[in-house]
Amino acid sequence: MGTPLDSRDAQAAEVVDRLWEEYPDATISLDYSNRLELLVAVVLSAQCTDERVNEVTADLFEKYGTAADYAEASEAELAEDIYGITFHNNKAGYLKEAGRAIAEEYDGEVPDTMAALTDLPGVGRKTANVVLQHGHDVVEGIVVDTHVQRLSRRLGLTEAERPEAIERDLLPVVPDDEWRDFTHLLISHGRAVCTARNPDCGECVLADVCPSERGDADIDLASGEPWE
Repeated sequence: MGTPLDSRDAQAAEVVDRLWEEYPDATISLDYSNRLELLVAVVLSAQCTDERVNEVTADLFEKYGTAADYAEASEAELAEDIYGITFHNNKAGYLKEAGRAIAEEYDGEVPDTMAALTDLPGVGRKTANVVLQHGHDVVEGIVVDTHVQRLSRRLGLTEAERPEAIERDLLPVVPDDEWRDFTHLLISHGRAVCTARNPDCGECVLADVCPSERGDADIDLASGEPWE
């Protein structure tokens, strides 16, 4: 197994440097052309692949151009329009109510603060961080999705399990000018190499500094569970 560096700060810096070399074009993979589309896409992406979201939103964004369009649609119609998205019935309700709030309270414009965004139905800190970073160019934190959650634990950057606790651990050790890109670097590596079930440790550029590198015992040290 690999040996992590002496401090989490040094470990995080090394991880970022190596992943930038491996994935120089890492960025958000959702398709959108404005802040509202970004918000909708991120809400739909919860527990759903970005590829599937992009397939659905290609037509969705043609039909719904404003927050009021979502507010005025029936939940049944919205659910049909996003069919194929995980939990499409629940998310249809979120889109309708978020559209109403944006239309009535923010004059149709997606708000630009963490507090306002997280007040919208279906919007938690993760979604708000994405919208702030890529819609408003405001970086207040680190987006912790399933890849960031898994890799940050495997790499010894946190022992926390819940996304908000993981973010709190990451913020002081990841350089603040890398907060936005850190997420996309870990997502790229999580998709290509450090997958959930069969990570390719033999091809991993982080293997020598990763405490969870697969060894003879085949134990994921980040979770204490056997590799699958």
